[in-house]
Amino acid sequence: MNDICVPLPRLPEATHAEVEVKVEGRTRSFNYRVESFNWRPDLESADRAVVDTIRTDRIGHLKSSIESYDKNWELVQIYNPSPRDQHIQVLFRQRG
Repeated sequence: MNDICVPLPRLPEATHAEVEVKVEGRTRSFNYRVESFNWRPDLESADRAVVDTIRTDRIGHLKSSIESYDKNWELVQIYNPSPRDQHIQVLFRQRG
């Protein structure tokens, strides 16, 4: 499958968005979903070991969230959160 890039505006945290795309008038459509998963901010005053632990915990939590997500949807992209974001957004495409 070829991929196209469709820029989306930054969505508010903890929201869902579904986008339907039709290509060249074909009747088949592709559905995309942006999901927000919990994402804690960095502790600026924490020492290096604490910050590394937080990052490891975040990645483990995100990985678990993606692995347990509805299997009818496949991972497309993970958006880079701002340092103080409480959520991280992930783009999924519905499996055809």
